[in-house]
Amino acid sequence: MGKRKTIKEKMDTGKEPEVKRDPKGRGMMLIATPRIVESYIKKIKKGKLATVEQLRRKMAEDYGADFSCPLATGWFIRIVTEYAEWERGEGKKKIAPYWRLIKEKGKLNDKYPGGAERHAQLLEDEGFEIVSVRCKPVVKDYEKHLINW
Repeated sequence: MGKRKTIKEKMDTGKEPEVKRDPKGRGMMLIATPRIVESYIKKIKKGKLATVEQLRRKMAEDYGADFSCPLATGWFIRIVTEYAEWERGEGKKKIAPYWRLIKEKGKLNDKYPGGAERHAQLLEDEGFEIVSVRCKPVVKDYEKHLINW
């Protein structure tokens, strides 16, 4: 069995983004890279939020695709979150503000480092209010804060 890749190796794959025909016939699909996903997350300024769906749409638009691969984008978001926390641990101050990337309807992501509890704390630290909807944490009035890409 091979050596596990470090988070830095996962971020810097050396691969280029690909736009290719979707095997399911949905059109042209973007397969981004972790660094591309990170670059979009870094554009979400303090006081703003973006949904994963907005991120996927914007990347597809910018790369001339019909959509961004949901599976690959999810993997890359996870890599970006872990890399940002690794950078935080290394003392870096300007990390990708992944906590500003939320799920649909203002839902928090329990797959982020520290789970939904940590996600909520990071958002509250920036002044967002977190409320419970059907026993799940969501950003109150999240629509007012969505980025306009």
